[in-house]
Amino acid sequence: MDNGDLEKTYRSYIAVLNDRRLDDLDDFVHDQVVYNGEQWSRDKYRSLLAEDTRKIPDLHYEIQLLIADSTHVSCRLWFDCTPQGEFLGIDVAGRRVSFTEHVFYRFRAGRIEEVWSVIDTDGIRRQLAG
Repeated sequence: MDNGDLEKTYRSYIAVLNDRRLDDLDDFVHDQVVYNGEQWSRDKYRSLLAEDTRKIPDLHYEIQLLIADSTHVSCRLWFDCTPQGEFLGIDVAGRRVSFTEHVFYRFRAGRIEEVWSVIDTDGIRRQLAG
């Protein structure tokens, strides 16, 4: 897959997440995916994303920076949302927060095979403390 095709595929994947069309993940994620070093089924990965949208009804993935080569995507995602209750081990309790996620993906045959995700939880804590 060339860089432009992989970037287009990734943008389509983000559109699926934003549209809450999680049944369409089969088109973007392999049956087995490595998520932050752990082997997961696609259904477990789908459950993580579904839980995020349940906890954060106004969740929207905004691409701020996107770099792609033939097998990898690197992205800085921006979120401005209102998590309900506890989120990432932080008691957010319905307060609006903004944060970034830096996420890297390895693709094989046009679908996600591995994900490395780092979310700025310190930034969330600073907002809630201030």
